[in-house]
Amino acid sequence: MRFLSFPLLLLLLSAVAVFIAGDGAGAAILGLDLHHRFSPTVRHWFDSRGFGGASGWPENGTAEYYAALAAHDRALHGRSLSSSPPDLTFSEGNVTIRITSLSFLHYAMVTVGTPGATFLVALDTGSDLFWLPCDCYGCASSSSLNSMPDFQVSLYSPNASVTSHAVPCNSNFCEQQKTGCSGVTSSCPYKVVYVSNDTSSSGIFVEDVMFFRTEDTQSEIVEARIIFGCGQDQTGAFLEHAAPNGLLGLGMEKVSVPSILSSAGFTSNSFSMCFGHDDIGRISFGDKGSLDQDETPFNVDQLHPKYNINIIGMLVGNSAIDADFSALVDTGTSFTYFIEPIYSQLSKAFHEQVQDKQYTTDSKIPFEYCYIMSSGTSNVPTVTLTTSSGSPFPVNYPIIAFPVQANELAYCFAVAKGDKLNIIGRKFFDAKLNTSFSPSILIEFLKLFDRPSSCL
Repeated sequence: MRFLSFPLLLLLLSAVAVFIAGDGAGAAILGLDLHHRFSPTVRHWFDSRGFGGASGWPENGTAEYYAALAAHDRALHGRSLSSSPPDLTFSEGNVTIRITSLSFLHYAMVTVGTPGATFLVALDTGSDLFWLPCDCYGCASSSSLNSMPDFQVSLYSPNASVTSHAVPCNSNFCEQQKTGCSGVTSSCPYKVVYVSNDTSSSGIFVEDVMFFRTEDTQSEIVEARIIFGCGQDQTGAFLEHAAPNGLLGLGMEKVSVPSILSSAGFTSNSFSMCFGHDDIGRISFGDKGSLDQDETPFNVDQLHPKYNINIIGMLVGNSAIDADFSALVDTGTSFTYFIEPIYSQLSKAFHEQVQDKQYTTDSKIPFEYCYIMSSGTSNVPTVTLTTSSGSPFPVNYPIIAFPVQANELAYCFAVAKGDKLNIIGRKFFDAKLNTSFSPSILIEFLKLFDRPSSCL
């Protein structure tokens, strides 16, 4: 996971929004009020918090509204005909929201503990552990989030949940983590260091119930016992702008939530995420996608399994580039980073086909190739990556855009030079990609949905 923050007054391709959820912590998860995604109540919830986003939803009674409902029905009924366990999503709903002011990551609401406490967590395929700010001596505060003054950082407390248990050092789980701790009464410690400079989370492992909902016609509440991190001390980006309320790792290791749900028999060993053009997405656990989707195998390191895929070619506008490299698919990284010589080959091919005047950006923006947008129409070169299976990975929005003066916009090729890793970040998934992941090293595939999707 890698985080990036720089001041943008406006993203032409983005809208700041926040996820719809129930009201904080509740004593009975079944007592939550449920509202339709497009209902006036939900729209008001969005707008009252100043995040916007609801204006793009279809109006009740319009053709677009009924088309959206019908698409949701088809997906729901298709799942109910399957012989596999029903897909699961979070009890608060399957919607994810990209929040620009919080590192451009996608977030979802999760409910943990008894009584249930609700958290807005970042979703990250580049890491494994799920952790929440907990009994803190080094956590983000609401005052540190200047761009979101109304956002309140929730804290998890094992003492406040009657279903919470500390994971002891002498447990099988702790021994598998190779923490080096010992003793019956000692709690099992953890520390995760992320790619971003000086960014980490540390604390102790705890076990508690996490609430999900089946994505079938029954829509039943499911309680799953999950081991996660009680994050007592966060550093770096976690104190500023990234995942201030917790992070849910979606990686391949046994400690990840998808792996726990699968090993406990709740779901199939897969999950899917969809990233919509309106910053609204979807997440489903157990979803394997459909047969008509393109797919490519993962290139898995057995010692450190990650969602790496092999790229064998790049097409930039009318320029074809031979390639042979591996890249990590990471929804927890905002942008895409390629190391040399891949970075220069791709970015120079893009630059050579741009007709607009080049623009010198602020030093905080890491992108080398930026331009002033034409008063008419700027012809931005298309970018497509070809995976090892031969499947195309079209990048719908390879740029970011922002205002520089009154009535003037600039845009940058949204690929930065990487240090050690090739990372395909979440921005490359905008507006068209529904991705099914399998944490199992026996079923290693990445399904790429190259079709318009409303992410319902």
